[in-house]
Amino acid sequence: MSKENVTREENYSQWYNDIVIKADLAETSAVRGCMVIKPYGYAIWEKIQRQLDDMFKETGHVNAYFPLFIPKSFLSKEAAHIEGFAKECAVVTHYRLKTDESGKGVIVDPEAKLEEELIIRPTSETIIWNTYKGWIQSYRDLPLLVNQWANVVRWEMRTRLFLRTAEFLWQEGHTAHATSEEAIEETLKMLNVYSEFAEEYMAMPVIKGVKTANERFAGAVDTYCIEALMQDGKALQAGTSHFLGQNFAKAFDVKFTGKDGKLDYVWATSWGVSTRLMGALIMMHSDDKGLVLPPKLAPFQVVIVPIYRGDEELNLVSEFSLKIQKELKRKGISVKFDNRDTYKPGYKFAEHEYRGVPVRIAVGPRDVANSTVEVARRDTLEKEVLQVIDLPEKISHLLEQIQKNLYDRALERREQNTNQADSWEEFCELLDNKGGFIYAHWDGTSETEEKIKELTKATIRCIPLNNKKESGLCVYSGKPSAERVLFARAY
Repeated sequence: MSKENVTREENYSQWYNDIVIKADLAETSAVRGCMVIKPYGYAIWEKIQRQLDDMFKETGHVNAYFPLFIPKSFLSKEAAHIEGFAKECAVVTHYRLKTDESGKGVIVDPEAKLEEELIIRPTSETIIWNTYKGWIQSYRDLPLLVNQWANVVRWEMRTRLFLRTAEFLWQEGHTAHATSEEAIEETLKMLNVYSEFAEEYMAMPVIKGVKTANERFAGAVDTYCIEALMQDGKALQAGTSHFLGQNFAKAFDVKFTGKDGKLDYVWATSWGVSTRLMGALIMMHSDDKGLVLPPKLAPFQVVIVPIYRGDEELNLVSEFSLKIQKELKRKGISVKFDNRDTYKPGYKFAEHEYRGVPVRIAVGPRDVANSTVEVARRDTLEKEVLQVIDLPEKISHLLEQIQKNLYDRALERREQNTNQADSWEEFCELLDNKGGFIYAHWDGTSETEEKIKELTKATIRCIPLNNKKESGLCVYSGKPSAERVLFARAY
């Protein structure tokens, strides 16, 4: 299997696509721009979803579900919002089909035209804020902390599995607050939840920051984000949290009576991450031998592969392996015993290595006799022989080591690919020759930001939250600048 693989150096894009397909994560569907997430890929998404959902609930949020369809008039109520999404909207115009009289299947019934077109949700702010109007009357109804797990549609022209598809899965939080201070606190709290998840569970170091006016979410006052650096030196926005001010409350007339008896518009936030995290996970850790998964998000953390000849050895090895599986499960470790008799051990080794299983245990008759097993770790490909009696403790410790090693490795790679530029020539040279993150001065104008993007395809990923004020001159215009911002080419 590995001999046929394209390496990252040869063709990074092909390498990525190969992993998605060959590791059985997803495939393209019959619908242009859409994907089928296969069971192994969906199992990873479920782990992501479950952990995030727990973290949301720990911070006081509850789940709800809102309609897939949004009346067109709703999107017209918030001008910046509709302008931001208009070109990506899929529109439902009719509600019925009929048999084609020519006998060639079905056609849209022209008599079944909707009075008002429906938009398949690109995001749910409008339908949710229309609903909130009936839920919020006084300060006693606040804060309202709601999350939705759903699918959305954004009609993308150029698609890539997980990274950019016409339909994708995500969660979107939508909260309402009595004061701007509470809403801003919520926005930053959820940014920190995303950051913690990325670093603790995905083993993916991220930079937290605020977006420029050009890059912020349509209809937001401020957009905060986490940015990660992929192995090819491109950035990927891994999550966003938006302070919406009172924009949507005013658009949908959502008011509340405060403790002082006065009527005011509520303050809002929204925040979300999507199946794009799957793309980030693949690109962050995988190597030329295939997928590499952090143990905390792997569908199973350990696979046991039996090695045997004949039924007698199979029974001996299977009984031994099942005891190991039971002991590891007691330790809270997820284990798969791969006893398929249709494939040889060598094939199984290659398959599980390519699919990124963190730890592989091989068990043969000699291992049974010696009460030992061979253990291989996916991140370093190192092998060692361990005593079965020590296995639960050793494997538990090994999984922690792998999780930490993946994070440390990713952080070191990011630091090696983060640079500063003080002139336009240096900025362009770094982009073309090294890529990665570039800290550079910017004069704060949209015009300069757009010009840099036009000339280099690099964007301001964020203004980092931990930025130190440092006066200087903009790398493009030469005008004064109060701080450096983070540039990169991005997905």
